[in-house]
Amino acid sequence: MSDSSTLPPARLRPEAELARDALSAPVLSWAARLARWAGPDTRVDAGGGLVEEQLPTAAEELGLSGDDAAAHASEAWRIAVDTGLVEITDEEAGTVAAGEDVALLTGGSPQDVLGLWLTALEAVLADASVPDLDDLVDALAEGGEVDLSSLDWDPEAEAEFLDGVLGNLYLLTVGEDRPGDASVPLPALAASVIVPSDMGEPTNDVLEQVSDAMMRLDDQFRLLEPIGLVEYQPVDEALMADADEEPAAPVDETDVARYGMVRLTPLGLYGLRARLLEAGFEAPAVGDLSDKGADALLDGTAPFPPAAAHAETELWLAGRSPLVAARELLAAARGSDTGAPLRRLRCQQALSLVGAEAEPALREVLDDAELGGLARVWLTEHGAQDVPAPPQEMVFWLTIDTVAAQLAAEGNSEELRALVEGLARQHSGFFDTVWRVDHPATPDVLEAMGRLHPDKKVAKEARKAAFKARSQQGG
Repeated sequence: MSDSSTLPPARLRPEAELARDALSAPVLSWAARLARWAGPDTRVDAGGGLVEEQLPTAAEELGLSGDDAAAHASEAWRIAVDTGLVEITDEEAGTVAAGEDVALLTGGSPQDVLGLWLTALEAVLADASVPDLDDLVDALAEGGEVDLSSLDWDPEAEAEFLDGVLGNLYLLTVGEDRPGDASVPLPALAASVIVPSDMGEPTNDVLEQVSDAMMRLDDQFRLLEPIGLVEYQPVDEALMADADEEPAAPVDETDVARYGMVRLTPLGLYGLRARLLEAGFEAPAVGDLSDKGADALLDGTAPFPPAAAHAETELWLAGRSPLVAARELLAAARGSDTGAPLRRLRCQQALSLVGAEAEPALREVLDDAELGGLARVWLTEHGAQDVPAPPQEMVFWLTIDTVAAQLAAEGNSEELRALVEGLARQHSGFFDTVWRVDHPATPDVLEAMGRLHPDKKVAKEARKAAFKARSQQGG
């Protein structure tokens, strides 16, 4: 995933709702409770961690029990310190006090709460990239120093691996090929960062790497669920049992859920988008353009998938009267640059959401060479009377503009192939005329038609017409 590419837009929940989710996330909730619990008798060690003898009391304060209670309490305390909910008042004495940020949890804005949660998220993500602490303890016991190479642990590589997995999970969540609230099988997510995109059948070595990655991710997602980033169904422990052990109960070998299922929460979607923006990615959200001009809307939604472009446009239109919106859109759709055809397509799609009140704006551009064609289409579709027939040159110009827009939006898609076949079939002598159309994209459109049309004779005619058009334009 390149940080120069624009990602599909995310559909975020309102910040007030996300802030409530953040406050109810176990890790931040525990950290807040410990911050309020801390008092004059609370003591920390040199690293700011709660001293060992106070961990049982802290765990009891959190209502935790069992073998992992002290570890959870220790983690919650560290989050409280990292987020500023607890401040160390005297490092030598090891004394602490509740931080000023505690007040933000009840009296701050949603942005304040989400800011604290993002800080906590970074701390948890850092923990998730650390190997089993038992290995670290053993290494320290043996030589007093940690040899990272002996642990087979590269901190940067581990962090990049987790970032890559989370990036792919984000893409799957904001994409339109699957419901955003659907869970992703852990094997598929692991394979997305291990298996090369051009590899057909994975080799045994690659499959073993995927299996290892699954086990790492199983541990990591167990850590990331309590911060509210994901909802996670862990790998079935029966899969990790020794081969000669009999399973406790019959298992369905075809049940993919046994291998782990993960879903990004609405709060997690917000958090990963914030991290992507911080890393320099173009990570838009639906609604970003609602207060911008029509030019920003048409250019901004140009790379959006259809449903996201539709949602963004509806929000933009909601703040304007139909007539004003139509005039703004039409003005922004003009141009002869390479992006203009797609802008006009987005304009046409936006105008389809505007009611009959916009009719005067469309009639005002009937004689416009660039907009007259789409204006006639809109008026006809809305049942307007006395719509003048378009001159032939306008029909051909609109045809070139439409194909150019489809090329920019979808590339060589099946829908475009069908459109190309239909144009060549419906218009007798189409290529004898169309190469003369005074549109910057005429040569490129005709070359594309030559590539896409399945009939060799027709494709050859298209290529000849493209050559004529390029010669006419001095290319």
